[in-house]
Amino acid sequence: MLVNPRGGRLWRLKYRVAGREKLLSIGAYPDLSLAKARERRDEARRLLADQIDPSARKKAERLAQADTFESIAREWLELQRHGLSEKTFLRKLGWLEDFLFPYMGRHPIAKITPPDLLAALKRIEARGFRETAHRARSTASNVFRFAVASRRAERDVSADLRGALAPVITTNRAAITVPVQIGQLMRSIYTYRLQRTTESALKLAPLLFVRPTELRAAEWSEWISMPAIPNGEFSLVA
Repeated sequence: MLVNPRGGRLWRLKYRVAGREKLLSIGAYPDLSLAKARERRDEARRLLADQIDPSARKKAERLAQADTFESIAREWLELQRHGLSEKTFLRKLGWLEDFLFPYMGRHPIAKITPPDLLAALKRIEARGFRETAHRARSTASNVFRFAVASRRAERDVSADLRGALAPVITTNRAAITVPVQIGQLMRSIYTYRLQRTTESALKLAPLLFVRPTELRAAEWSEWISMPAIPNGEFSLVA
């Protein structure tokens, strides 16, 4: 036991490896009892008998615990941030925080197996979010590849899950080309009553022929420079 000048009492074990004296920290008294300290001492001696340095072993375990899936995922996402819009960044962060971190965030990334990742993705599927499950797998793959590149994992375990998730069923909605059907669509749009913002966007879309994102993100300077719309259907007020 090492007693420091301030009264702290610490369990230490002196030993030699290749002729060099080393010191292993075991714990602090009274948090770690004498019996527990002796158990850890005996465990360290067993490692030495197998020619394993207990200090190096302890350091490796500590580093492995630091390299968790969550810590590496946040590091990877922060590196990508300058190339992402704030909305995309927050969406990817949300997938990680909502669907992956709760189930494997604290696991050392080098020890995560394909079944571990699959179990987390299956939980997403069980909530009815099939497409999100596939996107989460893709995001996890990016994290694993980053860990491999930075020498903190051996491989991308998500590669073993190709075909393991239920396919995303998409419904193709063909464009309307028949004039009569276009008229029916326009009448449906003009009788739509729910959210004022959505109602206005639906009415503007066939007049401006812009993508939904461009319409939604239009700035006031663009509106005031726009030619007047026939029939005075819209009045834009600052």
